[in-house]
Amino acid sequence: MRIVTALGGNALLRRGQALTAENQRANTAIAAEALAKIAMDHELIITHGNGPQVGLLALQGHAYKPDEAYPLDVLGAQTDGMIGYMIEQELGNRLPFEKPLATLLTMIEVDRDDPAFADPTKFVGPVYDKAEADRIAAEKGWQMRADGDKWRRVVPSPLPQRIFQLRPIKWLVEQGTVVICAGGGGIPTAYSAEGDLEGIEAVIDKDFASELLAREIGADLFIAATDTEGVFLDWGTPDQRVIKLASPEALEKHSFAAGSMGPKVAAACQFARKTGKTAAIGRLADLDAMVAGDKGTLISTDATGITFHDPSPDEGAAVETEVRHGA
Repeated sequence: MRIVTALGGNALLRRGQALTAENQRANTAIAAEALAKIAMDHELIITHGNGPQVGLLALQGHAYKPDEAYPLDVLGAQTDGMIGYMIEQELGNRLPFEKPLATLLTMIEVDRDDPAFADPTKFVGPVYDKAEADRIAAEKGWQMRADGDKWRRVVPSPLPQRIFQLRPIKWLVEQGTVVICAGGGGIPTAYSAEGDLEGIEAVIDKDFASELLAREIGADLFIAATDTEGVFLDWGTPDQRVIKLASPEALEKHSFAAGSMGPKVAAACQFARKTGKTAAIGRLADLDAMVAGDKGTLISTDATGITFHDPSPDEGAAVETEVRHGA
């Protein structure tokens, strides 16, 4: 089976952790344990986020020489190399030596007229309290928004239109290579009026880029790996329930946080609808169980409505309830 797995930011850096190489290495090692199990039996393509890393590099650049700071497309390429290196090394320590691994810097085309450029929403960089966020915004001219109880920088996040390295990705996968690509949503590019490809000051959402990759590479399963066991309704309330199975239409009747679960749900629904195949959202630690269909939230056009998988308060056993369209 051909599987595209999109690693959420938690795979490399948990919220609030210091942005150190040691922390990222430790988290990558944990991710590699789950990924290695899949790589032995399936064709595996790995994508990943880079919001904390690209934001940190931008911050460092402004602290050094603000007028000479590198643009976001170049910083994105730098993080792809760094993160790909860590994933390759940690996977290589868990897979047979003969299993090939490769990281591809992946340029992805976006539309210069995408409305996202007028409404930055993509969180990058560290989290701040309100006072620090206001100070940095005034000093550097960055836009800040609330991210939970903290504040972070936001940048434009245009939709991906085309993956330029699609053919070499396919060639590598067909030769049995575990491919790490489209990191951070890929390197955002667009054509100039003169027909030259240029970098764009933006960060593409990695879930949408990963879904496009999964669709165009002919993946049998698209997985958005995160730090929760699945998609919840009534999240954060005493009535919260984790979804076991849902149709795209039923899931899209509900709202999910734009900065976290929202893009994952939208990408998964799009993959299921356009391909007729299954998408899954769940914990990285449950990756092999999601492949088997036993854990996580599965999104499929074969589903009817939404099925919840709730623990029984008496026995701790699984009790499934079903909600039809419109509920």
